Amino acid sequence: MLVERSMDPGWLSNAYLVADEEGGTAVYVDSGAPLEPLLEAAERWRVHPEHVLRTHGHSDHVAHEPELGLTVVTRALDTGGLHIEALPTPGHADDHLAFVVNDELCFSGDILFKDAVGGGSDVPAIRSSVMDVLMKLAPEMRVLPGHTDETTIGREWERNPFVRYWRGDEPGGDEPGRVGGEEVTILVDSPDYDGKGKLLVRFADGREAILGGSRVERG
Repeated sequence: MLVERSMDPGWLSNAYLVADEEGGTAVYVDSGAPLEPLLEAAERWRVHPEHVLRTHGHSDHVAHEPELGLTVVTRALDTGGLHIEALPTPGHADDHLAFVVNDELCFSGDILFKDAVGGGSDVPAIRSSVMDVLMKLAPEMRVLPGHTDETTIGREWERNPFVRYWRGDEPGGDEPGRVGGEEVTILVDSPDYDGKGKLLVRFADGREAILGGSRVERG
């Protein structure tokens, strides 16, 4: 397979073009990054994409859909030499999907990143999407996330702080903090794609949330 990535310099969001072979069949995955590198790749590979796969409907992933003018797909699809599975992975967004192409590539959208996971207040759903769905994929599978760097399932199983905590390999932290005036305990402290960190916090009443580091007052 052939893959080209484009990344928006502000949102740091990725859009992709994936093709089965030169002169063959291709699809876009998300559209929140500049399209020019992907259009150039399509011309270079002599392919004519007919669909755009949407991992979820947030603006930084759908911004250029109207410009593509293609059918938006939120389901499994077989086209040319591409066999595409659509895995429901809610938590960051209710409509979130991860797409697995030819059992080789996982386009994980905003549910799994290198060293982090997607943010949100529905932590049980995020945990289930990561641990019960994506971590069941082959360790060697390439993960092409919705923001910044590529990784693999195996790397995230071994090194992602959220995954290591959820699998019981690391204890939760006990650092105090505050979110919107409420006291919290910081359970997981992870890097994130924007350099500001991603934290799993627990409120005094037992609620948990996964938040960007800038939203948490530490200490």
